[in-house]
Amino acid sequence: MAAVTTNGADVPGREQAAPVDVPEKHRTPDASESRPGKLSWRIRLRRDRSLLLMTVPVVVLLLVFNYLPLFGTITAFEYYDPIVGVFNSQWIGLDNFNQLFGDPLFWESLRNTLSLAGVQLVLFFPVPIMLALLLNSVLSPRLRSFVQSVTLVPHFFSWVLVITLFQQMIGGAGLLNQFLRQHAMTPWNIMTDPSVFKLLVTSQVIWKDAGWGIIVFLAALAAIDENLYEAAAMDGAGRWRRMWHITMPGLRGVIVLMLVLRLGNILNVGFEQLLIQRYAVGHDASEVLDTFSYYYGIGTNNYGYGAAAGIFKSVISLALIYGANKLAHFFGEDGLYRK
Repeated sequence: MAAVTTNGADVPGREQAAPVDVPEKHRTPDASESRPGKLSWRIRLRRDRSLLLMTVPVVVLLLVFNYLPLFGTITAFEYYDPIVGVFNSQWIGLDNFNQLFGDPLFWESLRNTLSLAGVQLVLFFPVPIMLALLLNSVLSPRLRSFVQSVTLVPHFFSWVLVITLFQQMIGGAGLLNQFLRQHAMTPWNIMTDPSVFKLLVTSQVIWKDAGWGIIVFLAALAAIDENLYEAAAMDGAGRWRRMWHITMPGLRGVIVLMLVLRLGNILNVGFEQLLIQRYAVGHDASEVLDTFSYYYGIGTNNYGYGAAAGIFKSVISLALIYGANKLAHFFGEDGLYRK
């Protein structure tokens, strides 16, 4: 006795249906194709074509403004003459680097850069974190939005305006010295005092960019599950204990990521800001790698010398961000990417 099945092809006497030719655009991928790891590149290209089209302008901008200028680093190995161009300039090998490493002004600018970067890392980096925690603890959304808007506005000011405001407050004829003179005390022109220049520059950075820096931390705080706070409060945890056991673990990954990025960008301590105040405090206190490359490279038409200083700075920054990312992975954090 033949077995009865639900498949028409197995029933005797029933004709097998001919396969229907389904057009390609209406064809449903089979089980093997529906799995993410088995999708062919044509299906993925058709599926993600909208995202790929939106990515094209960003890729073009990166190529034009970030990668194409890398070709100019070749001028660090030649005596670059802008009249004859890169290909016809005299090739001098590592002479620019030998001259750079033997220049005491270069080492002085490097010391100023590292000391200023250390002061900014210690005094500026924690400020956005503390400000974000403070705003997150404010219960009134209207008050929180007002404070966030007020702290965000200085980021859009130019450095000329920021330094002018500081000059009007703590300069020689500013409000602070007017107060000191009225009370028979010795005036103190902080804007021209080289001994406090690093603290002055860091305070300007905090006033200008602290509000901008809290955006990432506020976004990370918003992603923390509110049920965790409610459960902890029901268990008797106070404000500080909830912050220590819920908020800080939720922020830890973002803090490490921002610290790694900060270390990679630590030698960029400011160009316009220091260039404007250079003549007020002298180059001994304000000379950093960026201003050194500008004055002793572009200012003297020695473009190869300035390019050599820029390459040195880039190599140090790359080593710092690589080491910081390795250190983050060592302590179990993601860093710039998940290992």
